[in-house]
Amino acid sequence: MLPRRHRVSARDGLPLAALEWTGPAGRTPLLCLSGICRSALDYTELAQRHRHERRVVALDYAGHGESGRAADPRRYNPQAMLRDVLDMMAALHLGRAVVVGTSFGGLAAMAISALRPAVLGAVALNDIGPEIGAEGQDVVLDFIARDPALGSLEEAADYMRRNIPPQPALDTEGWLRLADRTYAKGEDGRFHPRWDVRLGRYAVGQEAGPVPDLWALFHGLDALPLMLLWGQESRLLSADTVQRMRRARPDMRVLSLPGTGHAPVLWEHETAAALDVFLRAIP
Repeated sequence: MLPRRHRVSARDGLPLAALEWTGPAGRTPLLCLSGICRSALDYTELAQRHRHERRVVALDYAGHGESGRAADPRRYNPQAMLRDVLDMMAALHLGRAVVVGTSFGGLAAMAISALRPAVLGAVALNDIGPEIGAEGQDVVLDFIARDPALGSLEEAADYMRRNIPPQPALDTEGWLRLADRTYAKGEDGRFHPRWDVRLGRYAVGQEAGPVPDLWALFHGLDALPLMLLWGQESRLLSADTVQRMRRARPDMRVLSLPGTGHAPVLWEHETAAALDVFLRAIP
């Protein structure tokens, strides 16, 4: 089943896009929030597995995927992007949702818990927590800013294999799938990022503004069912931070993936199985 594509106008007129897989209305919908250099396409398999059980919606932030590119990159500041998420939830009639948030998407879920706690039914965090490793953030910022203008999908897959943290669960087909969701063929015949390469500095970099107390935001999830997917080789989420999170939330489900860096792909068998068990327990 192909998803329905929605287009919503942001407050400033910038077009924002979302994918929706329709499902039964009796259960809390899934809202999928991607990483900062990812798109709604990352949630295709998750949606296919759950669309017979509940509605699934995946968003493209401003400057990502099928959403518009801002004339001024300062538009990509995290406050504006969070406002877009909340506005899109309202426009798409997501009064309450279970959020699956990868990296930046997990931070957005924590922020939503402070701003609109009633809209969250449960949260699954994919390789993100209330402390962010500086080394890992630098790696992400460097990757976001690059347009390698690759000559083929195979070249893109090889480029990713060499330049992103380890993903031991991916075989050749998996790397090609990941590359296809990361780069799109342009009019010049070359493969370019599915995001605006100017956004990193303003969304998560030095121009993003003061960092809020992320532990306070994490505690906004205290009353919610919570799961953490953690790549043990992640340079954004350390073992020490995971231990602190576990002490704060002893009921939090944790899937630890040895040898895996930031961020685990959600279609890999072990990850998908554990995430599905968590999600299917949420009404």
